[in-house]
Amino acid sequence: MVRKVDVDIEKRLILVVDDEYINREIMREILKDTYDIIFAENGKEAIDKIYEYKDTLSLVLLDLIMPVMKGFEVLKHFNESKKLKRKIPFIVITSDHKSEVESLDLGAVDFIPKPFPEANVISARIKRTIELFEDRETIKSTERDALTKLYAPEYFYRYATNLDKNLSIDMDALIIDIHHFHILNIRFGTEVGDEVLSSFSKKIKETIHKYNGIVSRRGADVFMAYLPHTDEYKEILSEIENIDVEEVKGRITVKIGVYPNVDKSIDIRRRYDRAKIACDTLRNKVVTSSVAYFNKDLYDKELFEEQLIDDFEKALEEKQFKVYFQPKFNVQGDKPVISSAEALLRWIHPTLGFISPGIFIPVFEKNGLIQRMDHYVWDETAKKIKEIKDKYGLSFPISVNVSRVNMFDNDLVNDFESIVKENGIKNEELLLEITESSYTENSEQIIDTVNDLRNHGFKIEMDDFGSGYSSLNMISILPIDVLKIDMALVRNAFSAEGNTRILELIMDIKKSLNVIAVAEGVETLEQVEALKKIGCDVIQGYYFSRPLNEKDFEEFLKKELNL
Repeated sequence: MVRKVDVDIEKRLILVVDDEYINREIMREILKDTYDIIFAENGKEAIDKIYEYKDTLSLVLLDLIMPVMKGFEVLKHFNESKKLKRKIPFIVITSDHKSEVESLDLGAVDFIPKPFPEANVISARIKRTIELFEDRETIKSTERDALTKLYAPEYFYRYATNLDKNLSIDMDALIIDIHHFHILNIRFGTEVGDEVLSSFSKKIKETIHKYNGIVSRRGADVFMAYLPHTDEYKEILSEIENIDVEEVKGRITVKIGVYPNVDKSIDIRRRYDRAKIACDTLRNKVVTSSVAYFNKDLYDKELFEEQLIDDFEKALEEKQFKVYFQPKFNVQGDKPVISSAEALLRWIHPTLGFISPGIFIPVFEKNGLIQRMDHYVWDETAKKIKEIKDKYGLSFPISVNVSRVNMFDNDLVNDFESIVKENGIKNEELLLEITESSYTENSEQIIDTVNDLRNHGFKIEMDDFGSGYSSLNMISILPIDVLKIDMALVRNAFSAEGNTRILELIMDIKKSLNVIAVAEGVETLEQVEALKKIGCDVIQGYYFSRPLNEKDFEEFLKKELNL
């Protein structure tokens, strides 16, 4: 059942301040069809109401002569107050024309005399004042998204807050995502993509408005909705995915993340973070449209992630993050020889114990802490390379991971140059692993950055090769020195149903590009021999060694090289 509500979410909100009941009722009758109205009976109550509704209030109608606190005092308070981030216009209600100058000096913008003029005169003055203060031309360009005509996020949050103030019913926050929209853009072009977004937006607005909700375009192909609680999301889903664009009919899949019965005590933006967490659980479900709900398990996960973020600074200071090293062996000679290693991060938390990098790294990628984490690993690794060189006179290269977000840092090359210079090592001793999927996003910028790094003497390893799309359409132009084969490909090749044909094709590619091939995740002698036979140069995995802490790694290195 669609729930009907009494408050019109598009109405502006007005505060009427007057100690006389009859005057308040007259204003209610004049304004009720056009505006949402709240009331105060004296100046003190008015100040409290203004602060309470400061984000959504469009106008204050203020009587000057009242008990407890007069209108003049209210005007003076807000004329001097620095607490309000946005100015709210005041229209003074008075029978004393001599008070006009003083009221203007204190910030009033207009007057309504007593006894009241005709209703249409009052309405016209109010309308004009609100429009002047909201600067209608500016609002038209900022309130709505240009393509979809839906609310821009900031205005959406403001109207959602207004709903909370006026409705004492349970509300749902929704994130709505067109799944793999970028593929539609690539396949049919951005013109069709824009047509899809426009059609989809219209469909969402029509559908959500039936449920007395509001809609915003959050960005790209992601939308937000706020509506009274309902259990009819399957019906909503079937309506909004039916896009009337010929080229994509039957190709649209929609994912909805729902934070039901929102906790109104938390910030409006965090409610949508929770809805997005629910939506993200559907990321790998690519066949059909789906709905997911934020629940206790996701709530516990959110709390856990917040704890990790809160503990990040202390973990850095106390060096709870430990850099482990997994050896890599060159297998193309008569005997495997340790030739390099990969730096891998581990978190030994004082109360939570060992935390898997598969848990904390995605968290830090989402909130931007990954850059500082990467720099920590780079610094620690450079120190270890220097330590090995000083102790044993050995140039021993170690690879570090460069996250996707760092690839868009204009200072990346300078940062690496500073690290190697400060630690007294060579550029080619700090190997840089960049995941294959990084090359598929803003590929020209990534390639320019990688070329710049290589021109400065850094060696580039493409990590997780075979897991993305670059091997199919970009491999011939990618600037790399090493192909590091995705661990899943190695495991599948040596599974009961697998074969090494894919690996053989990769070896053909590496010969064509004249680069080195590294296989990771290798666990048995049979795998080592098979990979060596088809031309793999370097092998990393549990067959040779698990990742080792600094002390154990150094002992392993001494033993292997007879140091």
